Amino acid sequence: MCGRFILTDLSLILEHFEVEESALAALPAGDFLPGQTIPAIIQVNGNRRLGSLRWGFIPAWAKDPGGGHRMFNARAETLAEKPSFKEAFQRRRCLIPAEGFYDWTGEKGNKQAVRFRLASGEPFALAGLYETWRSPAGEKIHTCTIVTTEPNALIAPIHDRMPVILTRQGEAIWLDPAVREPTALMPLFKPYPAGQMVLEAVPEPDRRG
Repeated sequence: MCGRFILTDLSLILEHFEVEESALAALPAGDFLPGQTIPAIIQVNGNRRLGSLRWGFIPAWAKDPGGGHRMFNARAETLAEKPSFKEAFQRRRCLIPAEGFYDWTGEKGNKQAVRFRLASGEPFALAGLYETWRSPAGEKIHTCTIVTTEPNALIAPIHDRMPVILTRQGEAIWLDPAVREPTALMPLFKPYPAGQMVLEAVPEPDRRG
């Protein structure tokens, strides 16, 4: 799964991801946890737009927003069938920019935090889905989830899932609203090549975010 990621070098985001519009007066930076507002990129009228979404998916049909904090990840294998994600998979896909993501290894009581990142040091895009939940009173909550897949050889000894990291070509396909067929999107869910990633032990992050 992916329960924490980092984004610090904000100056690279607009250029690296070819963002034409930004709805943010200032970009939030740091370590991000489920339940927090995170940067996200969507495509509107052919332009990439940077905005913010709350991490923790609330389906549009949910009676209340209470369960969103539990749906911060979505399994790639079931997106096309699961009612919570099926429509968003077809119509509301986004990029979650990141520089790395965390996990923990070792025995209980002696856990070591580790961070995975690209060997190139570049930021990368995680595949996300987004949704807007509306209350009976008209309140709107914009939320998202990060898609996960099987782990590559680097991650497998630590966890049985990893976030879907998109290639540059994959980013364009993922954001294209004309692409709706699962058969065109499922190839994007291959584990990112282990040889292009590195693992590093890091100090324990503040779990409060």
